[in-house]
Amino acid sequence: MKYLFTIKINFILLISSVLSQKNLVTKDWNPVQAADKVLTNLTNVTGPKIKGAHDAAFVIVGGRAYIIYEANDKKPGEAASWPFVYCAMTIFNIETGKIEKQEKFAFGEQKFSNVSLPTGACFVPRLIQKDEKTLRCFFSSEQPGKRQSQMWYRDFDLLKNEFLHSIHKVKIKTSKGVFDMQPKYFYEDAAHIGFKKDKKDFGLYILDSFKKIDNTLYTTVNNYPGKQNALAVLNDDFETIEIVGHYNEPQNLNLSESAVHKLPNGKWMAICRQDGGNKNYTVTYSQNGREWLENKFLPSIKNGTNSKPTFDKFKNIYYLGWQENRKIKGVFRSVFNIDVSIDGNKWVRKYTFESDRSFQYPVFYEYKGKIYIAVTQYHKKKIMFGILE
Repeated sequence: MKYLFTIKINFILLISSVLSQKNLVTKDWNPVQAADKVLTNLTNVTGPKIKGAHDAAFVIVGGRAYIIYEANDKKPGEAASWPFVYCAMTIFNIETGKIEKQEKFAFGEQKFSNVSLPTGACFVPRLIQKDEKTLRCFFSSEQPGKRQSQMWYRDFDLLKNEFLHSIHKVKIKTSKGVFDMQPKYFYEDAAHIGFKKDKKDFGLYILDSFKKIDNTLYTTVNNYPGKQNALAVLNDDFETIEIVGHYNEPQNLNLSESAVHKLPNGKWMAICRQDGGNKNYTVTYSQNGREWLENKFLPSIKNGTNSKPTFDKFKNIYYLGWQENRKIKGVFRSVFNIDVSIDGNKWVRKYTFESDRSFQYPVFYEYKGKIYIAVTQYHKKKIMFGILE
């Protein structure tokens, strides 16, 4: 009797899931048209002197979007080996639709009240609202082949509307202890459990958006040139990144830049960029966040290409974003899909962004019932901002 009852409950849950899945989009929904509406209302938030911009992150507080990104004033694109790449912030008033402030907050050789940054690029910024009056902005300072890169943070005072004049080193906690957040310690932690790729002295980043799951702040850590990936926790001090579990198998796929979330069944799911093989995305699962299965292809993603994916949850719906290998007018990273699901198993296409200006590295944030987006466009020249839905 208990066995039959279990089968009945599972069947009801399955039917409920299928019915709910069908309601994620209307019968006549057109993903391209839906995306086109978003594209027409995006606003450029990069400064007029900026020649290259990429990889934004943002939060919204008090009706203002605080958008941070890599930038440079010399040429399109970005690279860790370009010492003139800096990190900048744009403050955008979402009620008036106006930019209120733009400024650099980290650049090579910059002098602070407590320390000076060395020569090198300031790269891959991320941020989180630490408390009612503070945004904490993270960034990497790096000079490939010359030194170990270092992750730093600089706080922004929301009440004074300005950055503090000091910076501080981010720490990384691995199975071997707590260290300055540098690539060698992340590498040693992975090598301890069988990672065999070459060691790199740069490229260690906080990659994914911070996500509060089970009252804990999670993100992913990545060494891009080293092809290393891990689930991580931002500790209560907001300055220590603790490694939970690595997922790099199979290593020959050169897996990188991942996004994670926890599914309704309690499992963790990570989607990874692939720079080897056919460059299509892979996914891996974990029961506890520490031990992960070998990466495999997701049936719903058949034609992905190497670029940063997204994996978010808004209003109890999962949003999985990935770059398609199809090109608009021959432009690389010109098609980006967003699929939605209620269980992380069956996916429905909600948006297909098609733009010959490129559409890459989007990031999303929910505020007062709306989902906002910041994205790299114009071939790594501009950061665009607007409302997804």
